[in-house]
Amino acid sequence: MIMIRARSRWLVAGVAAAMLAATTPAASAARDDGRLSWRDCGGQGVVAGMRCAAIEVPADWAEPRGRKITLEVARLPATEPARRIGTVLGISSGYGIQELSRSAADLAELRRRFDLVGFDTRVTHWIARMPEVCKQPGASLHDPRGEKDFAELAAGMKAAFEKCRQADPTGLFAHLDALSVARDTEAIRRALGGERASFMAGGMGGVAAAAYARLFPHRVRAMYVDGVNNQTEGWPAQRLRYLPVLQKMVTRFAGWCADTPACALHGEDAEAVWRRLVRDADRHPIPVTSSRYGEGELTGWLLTSTTIPPDPGPRNAAWLAFADAVDRARRGDGSGFADQALGAASFVAMPGAQVMSCGDDRAYGSYAQLEDYRRKARDLAPEYAGAEITLLGCAGWPLPVANPARPLPTGALPPVLGVGTTWVDQVATESFTRMIPGSVTVAYDGPGHVTYLSGRKCPIRYATAYLTDLELPRPGTVCPAE
Repeated sequence: MIMIRARSRWLVAGVAAAMLAATTPAASAARDDGRLSWRDCGGQGVVAGMRCAAIEVPADWAEPRGRKITLEVARLPATEPARRIGTVLGISSGYGIQELSRSAADLAELRRRFDLVGFDTRVTHWIARMPEVCKQPGASLHDPRGEKDFAELAAGMKAAFEKCRQADPTGLFAHLDALSVARDTEAIRRALGGERASFMAGGMGGVAAAAYARLFPHRVRAMYVDGVNNQTEGWPAQRLRYLPVLQKMVTRFAGWCADTPACALHGEDAEAVWRRLVRDADRHPIPVTSSRYGEGELTGWLLTSTTIPPDPGPRNAAWLAFADAVDRARRGDGSGFADQALGAASFVAMPGAQVMSCGDDRAYGSYAQLEDYRRKARDLAPEYAGAEITLLGCAGWPLPVANPARPLPTGALPPVLGVGTTWVDQVATESFTRMIPGSVTVAYDGPGHVTYLSGRKCPIRYATAYLTDLELPRPGTVCPAE
């Protein structure tokens, strides 16, 4: 799942901002023989010793001689070349070079024996060239009530998708699915040389990792996944897995508030206050105005679509701000949620943003499917039984789904290592690793998402040992919070 609910500010301020202006390290062109020509990287934030290159791949892999796009690639060579094992190739959902730069210091032990390689996916190519019409929301997202309501929302999004498609200068509109990213990954692996590679994937990069494992299992020496989703079992099923995690998040926040005099809800049942706010806002939406996103209404559904920050933040700043926003909202002032809630709804309704995942079956296929989801959700967490906001953005997708949710053949795959945080993404990651016999998921008992990008030492230590020696930790291994 995209972390709209827990990380809306990151999504809107980070991803949406990147859609307006994308920058990547300078790179060379690929040689004619398909091998990569490495040069020094340019640009800010580049790690010392990093080398950059570029490779051309088809915009549409079904037409390999057709239009091409250029992908940027970066490599941190092994620091002990005489003992080098091979390559660890990162599979990202977007800006893989930034991820490589960000995690380089924490992966220094792994780099002793491996070249570390990252690349900016075709998504970054799309973001940098996206037409303005693709940035305009196609519908006012809400929790549909009835088939007619759902059909009208889908029709609005379909019209917006069609306008975006017609304006697309890249040829990528229909080819941003994870199978296309997986084929790009294989092209890079071939250009790097060798029969097999090891892989790391975090967050939404797990969708492309599963696609790669589906297409090229014999090229996988080892695979480490961190905080990933399991698209193969379907997005509604992943959301249902996450609902108990949301409830625990509320309970955890309420316990903290009870012990923290600085919490604006201290001395009250903070969990009950939150639930009452959600119920009342659905009955009487709170008018809000955002300097960035304009005017709107704060409904209970929209509140539960953005929800409580899963990480209290430095000095509990995120939870303190959330408690203050709840306290003000119950008194009719929803300004503490305005940017977050309206920004999330605007982003998810933006066809240019959703085109990146609609090909991966990220939608309710019908109102009947949405109703089936609601029935199951009510048994797990009634206050979170509304439509999952990220699955509404792909309503009305006008093309066949390129990468439908379906079981992953696992016979040719080696056991994989997964890491998930108990506060956020362990259940999703474990559903991924459970597909592959012999695999293990290590639980990081604390907040956060994608631990290797957060510099969590214990998970990185297990990842390094596994990728180096192909030895998995014992099932049930837990890393304490750092």
